[in-house]
Amino acid sequence: MAIPIAILDCDLLLHGRGSKILDRFDLDSVSDNFLLTNFGFPRDFILYLVDLLREALCRRTQRSRAISPEVQVLAALGFYTSGSFQTSMGDTIGISQASMSRCVSNVTRALVEKAPQFITFNREPSFEEFERVAGFPGVLGVLDCVQVAIKAPNSEDSTYVNKKGFHSVACQLVCDARGLLLSTETHWPGGLEDTIVLERSAVHKHLQDNKEGWLLGDGRYPLRKWLMTPVERPESPAEFQYNLAHVATHEIVDRTFRAIQTRFRCLDGTKGYLQYSPEKSSSILLACCVLHNISLQSGLDAWTLERTEPLEQPKILDQKPEDRDSEAEELRKQIIHKHFS
Repeated sequence: MAIPIAILDCDLLLHGRGSKILDRFDLDSVSDNFLLTNFGFPRDFILYLVDLLREALCRRTQRSRAISPEVQVLAALGFYTSGSFQTSMGDTIGISQASMSRCVSNVTRALVEKAPQFITFNREPSFEEFERVAGFPGVLGVLDCVQVAIKAPNSEDSTYVNKKGFHSVACQLVCDARGLLLSTETHWPGGLEDTIVLERSAVHKHLQDNKEGWLLGDGRYPLRKWLMTPVERPESPAEFQYNLAHVATHEIVDRTFRAIQTRFRCLDGTKGYLQYSPEKSSSILLACCVLHNISLQSGLDAWTLERTEPLEQPKILDQKPEDRDSEAEELRKQIIHKHFS
């Protein structure tokens, strides 16, 4: 009896039953160098990731010719690390571009579900690790807001046009001294000011009543008891030393995001932009951040790229007198006097 073509998987039509497709791809049949070159990670990490996501991926592929979790993970890693759905990537593991897209969606959703497990403030503060960087005391984490380019939404929504004139999603990051992400919020429209993103964020709510330690933020942010910023116009040697230590420590978050962009080239705006809706782009960005933390906790290097060009100087926030926090200003003076005089 003839089988209606409509029910056949596109991979079967493209490759036939005899090729290495779907659940037939064997990780043991390829070299470590092959995996690193094509998927950006070593074998042990890929196997760990497959086990971590297996249940979620099997749940999403309840069909007679379901693509195996191994192939789904390889397809997603191939996209994240190359930013491409090119046929050559699908050919590498024996699936079509359409199936590549489904795999990326499945793995992205599975990783986003894991975000609360791998990205959390609920760990011991690393005050000593931060202080070893440049002598800045009491640092809970370093804060920044970065932009990831996306295609223009279908609607005439200008909220995604950032100050540099391109469409983006804004991602607010907090990381520790090792580059481990403590907080990642990827769903903000790129047109929002960094201060507004912070005010609306979970970090703001989490640290409002914090009694020990502070974040470091650059001059775009307001000075608060839980958020130390540089001195706007330093005059004394101690204030200059404070600013130098602040910049050296705060740069950790910039290096961390540059490392994420380098490893996950789908986020590298110099190579193009994410060809998805803001919602899906935000999910892909969060999935890559989760992968960054998983890889770091698995013993892989956090920073794969050292900065070669000078830091872009942020625009200093012009605060009104009524918005200034006198208690925070007094606390900063105490820090400067005690640690940098």
